[in-house]
Amino acid sequence: MIRETATGIFLVTIVLVSAIFLAKATSEDPKYNSATFESEPFVQTIAPRSIALTLAQYVSDEGKRVALLVEGYDEEIVTGVALVELGGTPSEDPFEALSSVDRTIFETDVFRQAKRTSVNVARLLPAGPSGVRHIGIGTNFPEHAEEANSDPVFHFPKFGAATPARTSVRAPENSLLDYEVELCMRFDRPIETIDDFDAAAKGVFLCGDFTDRIALIKLADPDNLDSGYGFSDSKSGPGYFPTGPFLVVPNDWSSFVDNVRMMTHLNAEPRQDARGREMTLDFRQLAEQSIADMSTERFFYRDAFYKLAPNGRIEADMTLMSGTSEGVIFTSPKRHDYIEIVIAYVLAGGPLSGKSLTDFGVDVFIENEIASGHFLQPGDVVDYQATYLGDIRVTVAQ
Repeated sequence: MIRETATGIFLVTIVLVSAIFLAKATSEDPKYNSATFESEPFVQTIAPRSIALTLAQYVSDEGKRVALLVEGYDEEIVTGVALVELGGTPSEDPFEALSSVDRTIFETDVFRQAKRTSVNVARLLPAGPSGVRHIGIGTNFPEHAEEANSDPVFHFPKFGAATPARTSVRAPENSLLDYEVELCMRFDRPIETIDDFDAAAKGVFLCGDFTDRIALIKLADPDNLDSGYGFSDSKSGPGYFPTGPFLVVPNDWSSFVDNVRMMTHLNAEPRQDARGREMTLDFRQLAEQSIADMSTERFFYRDAFYKLAPNGRIEADMTLMSGTSEGVIFTSPKRHDYIEIVIAYVLAGGPLSGKSLTDFGVDVFIENEIASGHFLQPGDVVDYQATYLGDIRVTVAQ
């Protein structure tokens, strides 16, 4: 009888172990989220002046900031006409420099005969504004919202200075650093009402957004991503806001953004590909949503709470971001993760371990993701590019 009982227990154990092994072995284990890609190859060009004016800034050998009206971009060389050559006023504000030029001059012999300047893209200043507070946007592309299991579009303050189109970002050891390509918009004036948005001159530029997924996993509320927790901490590291080489001022911002195509490549492998028209909320709607949520200090960042913007409006030195499309690295836990979490929890003593199953699961999941090695690693190169907006190249450093 004892022998039969022992045999039965042994067989049950074998069946359970086999079932667990089979369940783990057949569980999907994606290294990043898949994305759809357009069949046509991406072509990098400068917008015709009939569509938009393209600006870039650099510091001359004399230490003066120069604003260029860009005409060409060939490999790493940008060519254009300095606005001061056209009678423009020297200014560190690209909108002010542009507004000081009579645009009818672009169709005259004065413009055609003006001196052309060529600058390496690595010398160009960031297209992003000078401020260190910006408005980040979450789950504003439907496919990415599905990846993140989030329905509503939400916003959060992003802290940090814009970096240029040729830059680097650190990936500390045992980190989970993720990429995102985005479109960004800045304004020639503060935006306090939607009428201000409509009246403002608008500049569109390419930007990237890097995410510390460990901070996001530990701090964010997965059932309410708009809780105010997690996103500011996870998206505000040094170098987490690279910006493109060009500030593009469209004649019709809405149709321009709709047609912009943006892509991410990781080590030359395509990862993201989307058009601006895929945004759930356009920039006007994003501005309106943001303006309506300026009064409460509800956004947690580095052990303190902040308002979305310090002065209750989108300042001229702030950026309004678009959110990203599908194809980021982070994927939610899969069946094999849950199996490993339960097994580890039981082996650690279950409730006697001193941790809840959820807290224990977070630690196990993070350990598994680090061990997988599929997040950004030192030596990786992330390329962002967008129609008419140029490209960003970010080298990942230790």
